[in-house]
Amino acid sequence: MTQIGNLRDRLTRRLVQLFAGLTLYGFSMALMLESTLGLDPWDVFHQGLAERTGLSFGTVVILVGALVLLLWIPLRQRPGIGTVSNVVVIGLVVDAGQYVLPTPSALAARIGFLVAGILLNGVATGLYLGARLGPGPRDGLMTGYVARRPGRSIRLVRTVIEVGVLAVGVLLGGTVGVGTVVYALAIGPLAHLFIPMFHIPPTGAGPAPGQPAAAGAAPA
Repeated sequence: MTQIGNLRDRLTRRLVQLFAGLTLYGFSMALMLESTLGLDPWDVFHQGLAERTGLSFGTVVILVGALVLLLWIPLRQRPGIGTVSNVVVIGLVVDAGQYVLPTPSALAARIGFLVAGILLNGVATGLYLGARLGPGPRDGLMTGYVARRPGRSIRLVRTVIEVGVLAVGVLLGGTVGVGTVVYALAIGPLAHLFIPMFHIPPTGAGPAPGQPAAAGAAPA
């Protein structure tokens, strides 16, 4: 019974961490949008589509996520609850975030929004991936393609996909700026820092690689 209780508590922790991460991710996107200083490649694409279709940014995020998820089928990828939740939650939160956040005019405030958005995006990435309940549809597309094409570099595949969506997003009218460059440079190191920090290992496993166990800490 104790073991069942521990497993239930562990799943609860993973679910809480997943939804906290997805919520924070959507809010971080709203901060970057309101900074008007540039977006990451996928969000340049989302914003361009939103401009062309008249749909809200969050609605476009949800629709694109669902379409990308369909591309998992030929790759034989299996979505987790985190994957499906990613499609819906982030889109809803980014629209809510844009509704409650102001659009600052002062450059200092815009820079503050951008820096906070990028930093929180890194934290959010660590939270939802660390919960181990399924990657987002865009990440799963890249890893699934690499898994079906042995020898392909995931870094190369990711670069090709993101350059492609960035180019299309620019043509559609998405915002590219200093924030696009800063995000590209910062998100890798931030993810490297936060993913091990929030990683919840399988039962009986040790900490994530590169993340030492805290002295005296009980197993998660």
